[in-house]
Amino acid sequence: MTHREHGVEELCAAGQEVYERALREGRIAVTEADGTPCLTDFGLLHPVLDDPGLLEPVAPAAALHRLLRTSAARVAEERLREDRLVARFEPLLRIGVRQPPAAGTSMLRLLSGTEQINRAITDAMVDATEESLTIQPHTGLTGPRGVAARDTAFPRDRALLERGGRIRVLYQHTLRHVPLVYGPLEHFRHGDTEARSLDEVPDRLIVIDREVAFVPADDDGTMALEVRHPALIKYFVTTFERLWRLATPMFPKAVQPPSVNGVTPRQRAIAALLVEGHTDAVIADRLGMNVRTARLHIAKLATTLGSDSRAQLGYLIARSGILDREP
Repeated sequence: MTHREHGVEELCAAGQEVYERALREGRIAVTEADGTPCLTDFGLLHPVLDDPGLLEPVAPAAALHRLLRTSAARVAEERLREDRLVARFEPLLRIGVRQPPAAGTSMLRLLSGTEQINRAITDAMVDATEESLTIQPHTGLTGPRGVAARDTAFPRDRALLERGGRIRVLYQHTLRHVPLVYGPLEHFRHGDTEARSLDEVPDRLIVIDREVAFVPADDDGTMALEVRHPALIKYFVTTFERLWRLATPMFPKAVQPPSVNGVTPRQRAIAALLVEGHTDAVIADRLGMNVRTARLHIAKLATTLGSDSRAQLGYLIARSGILDREP
């Protein structure tokens, strides 16, 4: 069996057993340590001077002291490196503080590299509560890059749906039955997700809560422009809506769960816990959601019932009759 490489702090079971035997017996044959090269690599065993066919152990205290000294040296070197970085960047930071920001930088930002682009989109989606609009052409959805993009987008899309948001995606007709596309759509069919397709679509576009948009800034998709200018956002949304009306649904919109007096089953479950006097944190924990999502549902419930306060909401829930029967 091949010996797996590991650090001294993760001494393998076989190595520890041989080292313990060497400590008890004083010496062991070289052949006994053939399967544990880590012991000689870490300096826990060394050849006997008068008999190279034998190995003797280094005292554990001496070995530990030597290894700790080596570790301390590495830590000291990292601290010196930190000091050098601070010394190098300190004058640059002072320049950055004195220099006023360029006009319009908050409205447009150039993103370079897939990692930075995905991080910016994810950061924008964290605060989203309303809707995500996406135009997705065929380019970029095939091969390993497409799989990586789907795996990155899947959790943030699911989180938006859990917060009560909506997702609309506009594809090309050629993507209607591509597993990489249709698989996630099928998974989200029972959420508020719609997908439509056209023969031709513009280049890729993502608009989040009608506040921030992302568009390509080069031909190979390694650069993008983050847009927050209201006029440009309005233009992007108008373009999307006009194309959406011309597009063909990729599947019928999912039938929403029945409601009672406009209250969804999820909101009804929250209402029952509110009447029992639970806090937002307890409600979120009980229903398997984060606190922020629970509060969004509570706010929508309050709006539906016309409540102005938490105390009034409990009274209106009881009076509405939504807890008297199952939807």
